[in-house]
Order: sequence, then C-alpha cells, then structure tokens
Amino acid sequence: MEEEKDAFYVVKKGDVIGIYKSLRDLAEAGISVYDPSLRVYKGYGLSKQAEVYLGSCGLKNAAYSISASDVNDNTFGKLVPCPPQQPTSVRGNTSNTDPSPNRQQQILGKELVGSTSHFTDPRLNHMNFANQVETQMMSSNPQSCIVEFDGASKGNPGPAGAGAVLRAEDGRVCRLCEGVGIATNNVAEYRAVILGMKYALKKGFKHIRVQGDSNLVCMQVQGRWKIKSQNLVELNKEAKELKDKFMSFQINHVGRESNSEADALANQAVNLMNGQVQEDWIGP
Repeated sequence: MEEEKDAFYVVKKGDVIGIYKSLRDLAEAGISVYDPSLRVYKGYGLSKQAEVYLGSCGLKNAAYSISASDVNDNTFGKLVPCPPQQPTSVRGNTSNTDPSPNRQQQILGKELVGSTSHFTDPRLNHMNFANQVETQMMSSNPQSCIVEFDGASKGNPGPAGAGAVLRAEDGRVCRLCEGVGIATNNVAEYRAVILGMKYALKKGFKHIRVQGDSNLVCMQVQGRWKIKSQNLVELNKEAKELKDKFMSFQINHVGRESNSEADALANQAVNLMNGQVQEDWIGP
C-alpha cells in the first residue's frame, strides 16, 4: 500500500502513546490495527510544534513513545480511527461510533486499553517476524532494554534464588539477585523474570526484550503452554500483568551458555533471605 503524504499514526496502549510516521513503521514494530487491545488513529501533517514538543521529551526517532498524561487534545490535531478498527470501549460497548473529533480525542485521551500477550495480532501468525524486526528497532530506542533471567534451586525444592541482568541502551548494566526461600527451580525462574520486569518498569523502560534458558517460563508467559503446576498459576498471572505494562514486549528462550551471568546471580541469591534483593549498577 502506497503511503499517504504527511500521514502519521497514533497508537494507544494503556497509559502509553506511540507515534509512528508510516504504516511501515507500524509493521516493523509488530503492530496490527486488528489488535483489540490497541487503539490506532491516523492524522495528517504532524505540526512543527508537536515535533518540537516530542523532541523536548527526548523523542527524536521516527517512532516515538510518550506517556498519555504528557499529551492533550490539541497535540496531534484531528485524528480519526484507523480502519478497519472500530473505536469500541474495553467494556464491550460496540455502539460507540460517534465520528466527531471531540469524541475521538476523548477516546484517545481517557479510554483505557486492555492487555495483549504481544504487540502483534495472533491471528496473523507473524510473531517470529515481528520479534526479529522489533529487536532491530529496540537497539536504537533509549527507552528499551534487554533483561536476562535465571533461577536456581538447591534440591528442587530447596534453598532457591533468582537472578536478572538488565542491559540499557546507554551501556548501563544492572545486576539483580533475590532470595526466594525454599522453592522449586521453576518458581525461582518465574521470580527471576518478574524481578527483571519490575525493575525495568521502575526505571521507566517502555520496550523490553526478555530472554532466559527456561523454555517453560518463556512458553507459558507467551500463553503457548498450559500451566500444569498450581503453584505457578499466580506467578504466571503476575508476569503477564507486568508485561502488558510495556509498550512492546518479547520473550525468547536461549541456551544456558548464553545465560551464564544471570545463572551466576541466581546461584548467588540462594544465600539471601526470601524477598531480599541486591542490585548493582555498572556503567555510565
């Protein structure tokens, strides 16, 4: 499809708004207008004032992301819902089709958006492609980070620990470890991924790529494997709630040889009390 001149797209997820300059940018971010958890709007001629304002927030790339609280009805000018999406509320009300600019701005500024497992439409079955492109895009985004996680249990169940490594785009690295108490290895793995995601949110990261050597955790967080162990249900729920707070999220399974730093932190955390956290920042 040929791009329309001066068109731009505003994507709202939760309290985060993303601004993209082309349909190609949307596709490369793994965003689908069919995703029911997103609101996608089209505008024309992003004003110079808006460009300057976004730049003042440190957003100078083709794809921006900003808190919804930092914009108002006049920031983007007139917006229309991007077809074929319908501007329905998350409460299931499908009768709201008022096309007036005021109503559209109210939807953008006030209506909350639901959650999604990925920033992609599962019906399109392009998750792997979206992850590959998103990885490239995240590499130049100052609000992105990589989180490596691992868990350890001496006895399974036994004294357990969780370790996570957060790698920021500016070169900073944060090493985290948390005591888990007496637990299984799978519980420790979940505690590790939760530890890393919580810390990334605390530090203001909006785009995250998570990786660990627990295929079980990776597949269950994606919703691709069922949860057979009852003691993992609440942990899985917490992990999914955390990932839905990011503007974009992906999680990948890696081999143990690629996860040695998180593994070392998890084994170090075995000696900590349950809930005790240690952190160590390295870099600029």
